[in-house]
Amino acid sequence: MAFDSIAAIAGSGMNAQTVRLNTIASNLANAQSAAGSQDGVYRARKPVFATLMDEGTGAGSKVQVLDVVESDEPVRKVHEPEHPLANEDGDVFYPNVNPVAEMTDMMSASRAFETSVEVLTRTRQMQMAVLRLGEA
Repeated sequence: MAFDSIAAIAGSGMNAQTVRLNTIASNLANAQSAAGSQDGVYRARKPVFATLMDEGTGAGSKVQVLDVVESDEPVRKVHEPEHPLANEDGDVFYPNVNPVAEMTDMMSASRAFETSVEVLTRTRQMQMAVLRLGEA
């Protein structure tokens, strides 16, 4: 596999994990936002990834972000009649964001990003070693 193919694969992985991390950050930032109706409440978002095979060489595949979709899990309904956003029944709606799951997902995305950085670092080291061989 060519060095540029390795770099392209690692780069696409880094881009995908960046989208994932940004989505997680958005979910965590909105985890406690309240709304007076189910329609107005923030819903957790998740990126959808796809693998793209390199049809020219068949040497590897890249990651592509197809979309960022809203979670279909139910939102939390809490009876808080004193809340300023409470509806006529005294209910307030909160996002379907699970902070513990989001933090776990964030650690996973961070590690995947770091792995891609390590791949790029090792690829660069191999390229430099090949250049040094050519000098000898």
